[in-house]
Amino acid sequence: MPDFSRESWESRYKSRESVWSGKPNAVLVEEVETIEPAHALDVGCGEGADAVWLATNGWQVTAVDLSATAIERATAHAHRAGVDGHIVFTDAELGEVIANDGPWNLVSSQYTHPGEGGRWLVSTLAEAVAPGGMLLVVGHHPTDPHAAEHPDLKDAAFAAEDVADVLSRDAWEVSATLRERTSYEADGRERLWRDSVLIARRHG
Repeated sequence: MPDFSRESWESRYKSRESVWSGKPNAVLVEEVETIEPAHALDVGCGEGADAVWLATNGWQVTAVDLSATAIERATAHAHRAGVDGHIVFTDAELGEVIANDGPWNLVSSQYTHPGEGGRWLVSTLAEAVAPGGMLLVVGHHPTDPHAAEHPDLKDAAFAAEDVADVLSRDAWEVSATLRERTSYEADGRERLWRDSVLIARRHG
C-alpha cells in the first residue's frame, strides 16, 4: 500500500520551506469560478492555495490536511491574503470533519491519493455533499507520466470512470473524463500531465 500516512506527509512538508506553487489548481478554478459561492470543503488542502482562492471568491471554507505543518503554512497564507476569517483549517481525521461539520455545497479533492484508494475517497466524500451540491475529485491518471515516475503514485492513481462507479446515477449527475495539460520545467522542457477528473452533482 502506498505510504500517504500522516507521518509521511508531515515529514515531506518539514523537509522544505514550501512544497507547492501557491497557485490554485486549474481544474478547480475552471469548474468553480462561475458557481454561486456558499460552503466548501477542501480535502488535502496542503499549503492553502485552493482554500484561499475559494475564500477570496466568496466561499466559506473548511480545509483539512493530515500535516500540521501544512496547516500552519495554509493559515499564514490565508492571513496574508486577508481571508483567514472565512476559512477553518484543521488536521483532524477526515471522517470526523465530515461527521461533525458537513454537509457542504462544494467538496473538492485535488490530487489526494489516500492509501485506501480512489473509490474509497469518492464514496467517503460523497457523504459530505449537500443536496444540489458538487463533488470535484481530480487525481493522477494511471497513464500520467508523473505518476509512473513515483511508485506510490503509480499504485494510487485512478481513472475517473472507475471511481465514479461508486456513485448511484439515481442520485448523481456524473462526468468522468481524462484531461491532458502541459507545464514547463525550469530548463524550458515541456511536461505532459494526464488527470482524471470526476465532477458529480447531487440531485436536489
